[in-house]
Amino acid sequence: MQLGQLEQWKDEIGQELEENILNFWIRHTQDKLHGGFIGEISSDMTMKPEADKGLVLNARILWTFACAYRHAPDERYLEMARRAYDELWNQFRDQEHGGLHWMVDVDGTPTQPKKQVYGQAFTIYALAEFYRALPDPEVLRWAVELYELLEKHAYDNVHLGYFEAMASDWSPTREMSLSGKDMNEPKSMNTHLHVLEAYTNLYRIWKPEGLRGKLAGLIDIHLDKIVDGGNHHFKLFFSEDWVSQTSHISYGHDIEGSWLLLEAAEVLGDDIRTERVKAEAIEMARVTLAEGTDFDGAILNESDGQGHLDDTKDWWPQAEAVVGYLNAYQLTGEQTFLEAAKNSWAFIQSYIRDDENGEWHWGVTRDGQPIAGEPKVSAWKCPYHNSRACFEAMERIKHILTTEGNR
Repeated sequence: MQLGQLEQWKDEIGQELEENILNFWIRHTQDKLHGGFIGEISSDMTMKPEADKGLVLNARILWTFACAYRHAPDERYLEMARRAYDELWNQFRDQEHGGLHWMVDVDGTPTQPKKQVYGQAFTIYALAEFYRALPDPEVLRWAVELYELLEKHAYDNVHLGYFEAMASDWSPTREMSLSGKDMNEPKSMNTHLHVLEAYTNLYRIWKPEGLRGKLAGLIDIHLDKIVDGGNHHFKLFFSEDWVSQTSHISYGHDIEGSWLLLEAAEVLGDDIRTERVKAEAIEMARVTLAEGTDFDGAILNESDGQGHLDDTKDWWPQAEAVVGYLNAYQLTGEQTFLEAAKNSWAFIQSYIRDDENGEWHWGVTRDGQPIAGEPKVSAWKCPYHNSRACFEAMERIKHILTTEGNR
């Protein structure tokens, strides 16, 4: 790929981010009646103003628009970030026990009051990004408070790592699962990946030795317990003592984790861990390309480890593939990875991007038809994966242009 083509691609990504993704969320998702954001919008843009509101949706909106404002100081982005922050503070925050509720109704009454560690982590991630965009000691204070709550209540001092969920008062609970698609096990790859992500962003703005040690420990847990060293896939669900409970493979998480692990090691500034992660990140990207990437450049959702595939193509693995393959190219210089990243983006533009209603479809079938019945906005359909892919891709392409232009 020539440098001029890379520059053109970077501009195309920026246009997609600003005109389609961010603009959609500004125009369509603000809840003018109850405050905050509408909990659900269907694929045909039918508003569901009385739908419950999810913690992950609101935290991811905060992260997205804080990051957008950090990159381009547009007041609309700051207004969206502040709206999301206020919603988290006023509606989701548990004033009695600390932390945040998993789901609330439109009036802020908890409908699922449990403390899902995944949700607490995403709030830390978003608060750290908001602080990076607009430093405010109260924002940092809240992020640190949530970190301390997780370490006090959710960290497993015996077997290491973090439990999936606690009850509303932070006591143990048997209701561990993140969603109806997840196993009800005490530990998961997904939660650990996003605690890692959250602690990485927090460490950018706050560097006590305690957090440094926890971030280092999370990197080690991923390398030693979550990544299968034999096949370079993430194992997904675990018993308390880290016995894997399923052979399923999530290709989207594999390629996402490959670059998030390297980011964590680099932010930590640990050379030994960074070299270990680099080697594993390359192998994870190589295996995802060989096993999980379809003929059209798209990432397939899952395999059960025995050759049986969920061959639908959700929006978020496609976004993560763009970043993960660019990361692998930066590490190796192998053109195959750069082409894989470009092919992922081409698939997004041809099939995942919603040219009629804006933003991205939830996903498509293997023959490219939008999956019926999946929402445009929901507790899980948020602007984080696709906006972050754009931010990351533009930065990485810019770095590639600078590096290769100077050769």
